[in-house]
Amino acid sequence: MPAKPTRCQFTILKQIVQLIPAHLVSKLARKHEVPWRTFTPWSHVVAMLYAQLTRAIGLNDVCDALLNQRGKLSTIRGAGPPSRNGLSNANMTRSASMAEDLFWSVLRHLESASPAFGGRTYGGFPRRFKRVINVIDSTTINLVANCMDWAKHRRRKAAAKIHMRLNLQSFLPGFVIVDKANEGDNLRARECCASLKSGEIVVFDRAYMDFKHLDDLDERGVFWVIRAMSNTQMRCTKRLIPRRQGNILRDDVVKLTGPLSSQKYAKSFRRVKAMVEVDGELMEMTFITNNFSWAASSVCDLYKCRWAIEAFFKQIKQVLKVCDFLGHSKNAIQWQVWTALLTYVLLRFLSFISQWAHSFTRIFTVLRAVLWNRYHLFDLLRSYGTAGGSYRMLEAPKLVYLPGLSPS
Repeated sequence: MPAKPTRCQFTILKQIVQLIPAHLVSKLARKHEVPWRTFTPWSHVVAMLYAQLTRAIGLNDVCDALLNQRGKLSTIRGAGPPSRNGLSNANMTRSASMAEDLFWSVLRHLESASPAFGGRTYGGFPRRFKRVINVIDSTTINLVANCMDWAKHRRRKAAAKIHMRLNLQSFLPGFVIVDKANEGDNLRARECCASLKSGEIVVFDRAYMDFKHLDDLDERGVFWVIRAMSNTQMRCTKRLIPRRQGNILRDDVVKLTGPLSSQKYAKSFRRVKAMVEVDGELMEMTFITNNFSWAASSVCDLYKCRWAIEAFFKQIKQVLKVCDFLGHSKNAIQWQVWTALLTYVLLRFLSFISQWAHSFTRIFTVLRAVLWNRYHLFDLLRSYGTAGGSYRMLEAPKLVYLPGLSPS
């Protein structure tokens, strides 16, 4: 059993929230001209973080819980409980750009406070690559019919979309866009890649296919890998392998032949056809890249890394409060998504500092159960670590037999 954590004068919630630098929220509120009378921006941020950490089921859940804990809440830099209308109005009218700035400011602060922050990298990261590997993808969040006025996605459906660039070394976001879902992914690719540096690697899904953008990345010295679309017209100018080698079917130097695509990307690039295992079955896939020095298997391994961002989206959508919302306006949706990402970064930093040995889901559930308890936060997390013993489940329970009745 884990060791009992030591008592502390501060609640767990206060210790988590105080990872945000003092006066940062008020500074950002002045920058974005956020008005308030009684419900301060700091109280707003604390309420939204509490909603994430408890997976609150609605506005009343958040407001009633914080009102019942008014005394403990006031010790968190003077935060106060909101009314239902006050929290709803704040989410609807206060600019979500403030929540976005808060997320990036806290992430930069934590990275500067602990340069090694990021914990262990994605498990499928190809170790032979020493360059920064970025994965770009998006995830769609279904919304209710009340959001149809701004987030209409289909005839009778509404949805928002998160576009993200994920750094595989740290498994932390490098760029995020939260917007409506009716825009194509390739239209957001340029924004996601704007800050990439020469020598870095970026991996796309085929929804981001835009040869003009790929040409721009090549001019900037950025290496890219993307799965080719089946209707891409190209011709082989040189074969790099004479015949099939294992799961590598072909490795060629190619040029585009389509009248429009060849104008957007006139240079040669590389095409790798391979048999790739998907859900236990081998499937033929075609990848294209502007790097000619990697082994063909390395191109396939890089594309496999793209599943890391799917794991990231799965974490935040299944663990945090990202699929059901406290408001229906575009601003309220963005506030909740940005505070969900902020919660993720805070918990990742705690797991890194405390050398947490378990999953992200478990650190969330452990802290959710004791938010108002006065335990020392790091003692609590370390009591669940490797020092507390092994938690490996036995394959089968040990059975005790009477003498002479053992199967052996």
